[in-house]
Amino acid sequence: MAVDETYIGVVGPSEASAEHMAIAEAIGQQLAHAGWIVVCGGLGGVMAAACRGAHTAGGMTIGLLPGASRRDGNPHLTVSLPTGLGELRNGLLVRASDALVAVGGSWGTLSEIAFALRTGRPVIGLGTWAVDTHDPAAPAVVQVTAAGEVVDAVRAALARPDPNGG
Repeated sequence: MAVDETYIGVVGPSEASAEHMAIAEAIGQQLAHAGWIVVCGGLGGVMAAACRGAHTAGGMTIGLLPGASRRDGNPHLTVSLPTGLGELRNGLLVRASDALVAVGGSWGTLSEIAFALRTGRPVIGLGTWAVDTHDPAAPAVVQVTAAGEVVDAVRAALARPDPNGG
């Protein structure tokens, strides 16, 4: 499978429901089939499920770990990068990604969505936070209702010009 060097961040809670885990795994598979690299926080829950899906589909996965040890990463990571930054790694994850897919929601997920919107990264959401800035010109989370809609939504979002010129 050819990789086109598109990096898609997949974010969501480390304590995820079975439904969100299944959705994240399906999304990971689809992102890998599209030839994209999955970037995540490297731990469990949605992160591990997305990596498992991408890994089983032959894709590459990168985990930006909060701690100082590679051993803390989930077993489906191709590359484990310990940052030692805790939750501050969320900003690195966003900056390393061309777009973000958010599944479910936790406070960490909300911070990643906010960083992405602030920096002009498209955000596709499935069962996640709805961010309302009360400004129709501001970027927003593009909500989808099924894992099968994510790749098309990411493609469409990446085709739009970056509002921040990046």
